[in-house]
Amino acid sequence: MDGISSRGLDSVEHHQGGNVPPSDLDRIAAIDDPYRLLRVATERLNAAQQEVTELARLRRRVIQELHAQGMSYAQIAEKAGLSRGRIHQIRHTGPAPEGAFLGTGMVTVVTPLRHDAETGRSMVALDDMRSGKRLEDLARSFGLNVATDNVTVDGRIDLNRDGLLVICGPRMSDAMRAAYDIDPVIRWDRDDKGWMLIDTRTQQVFRSGTQTDPRQPTDSAFLGRLPRPDGNGSFLAIAGIRPNGSLGVVHFLTNEIATLWGQVDDKRFSCVVAVEYDPATGEPVRAELASPLYRHEET
Repeated sequence: MDGISSRGLDSVEHHQGGNVPPSDLDRIAAIDDPYRLLRVATERLNAAQQEVTELARLRRRVIQELHAQGMSYAQIAEKAGLSRGRIHQIRHTGPAPEGAFLGTGMVTVVTPLRHDAETGRSMVALDDMRSGKRLEDLARSFGLNVATDNVTVDGRIDLNRDGLLVICGPRMSDAMRAAYDIDPVIRWDRDDKGWMLIDTRTQQVFRSGTQTDPRQPTDSAFLGRLPRPDGNGSFLAIAGIRPNGSLGVVHFLTNEIATLWGQVDDKRFSCVVAVEYDPATGEPVRAELASPLYRHEET
């Protein structure tokens, strides 16, 4: 049992209410098969560490919210029965609360597979790979465990899972197109110039700079939290008209996730992000909201 994991298990075991009942520990210790015991103990430690991470995130969030309401740290400490030094320590340790914008515990970053005509194989395009990798890095920076998955070449994806962060537009997947169609404000459409995003409240149309004359190194992208098809939760959806837009959204999240979290929490929303990128490298140099941030519960 490694040091970090054992401390995590101890923390959960001694948490008020007891997240790891003694009977559960006894059950694991009583497993006769040593290989099964190793597997079960490892799985339980991983789960316990996730619980510890989320409890640490929750503590920081509560302290921030109480302080924002006008309470001093000394008052918070007194009310909570903790020392002022402990409150200050909690403020600066553990994952930041805004990481919950991406999810809790485990998240899965999903990127689309494309058909490579030269090899006949399925592949992830370089731009999609960059977006996915940076989104993975962002999630890990908030203490989240990260898995990866792909939309198949023919567009299949199971959206009825917890913690999905999907980088895929409607062109690549019928399942994603159906999910975007449910959005009450931002709509995908296409004409002879290609795909575009429409704010149905303002009727403003957002396009890629590759569709203009002269061409410009800009793109427009969707960012939102959409309902799962089974109705049991939601998932984060990211899609540029061009891949540069998706990369720009990740850049936007990296810089603005605390603001987004403060405005929409973990509720459903959608918006359009305007992206400007370096034409030589495709790297985003600017990303900002191009539409209002629409909370779906208010639409």
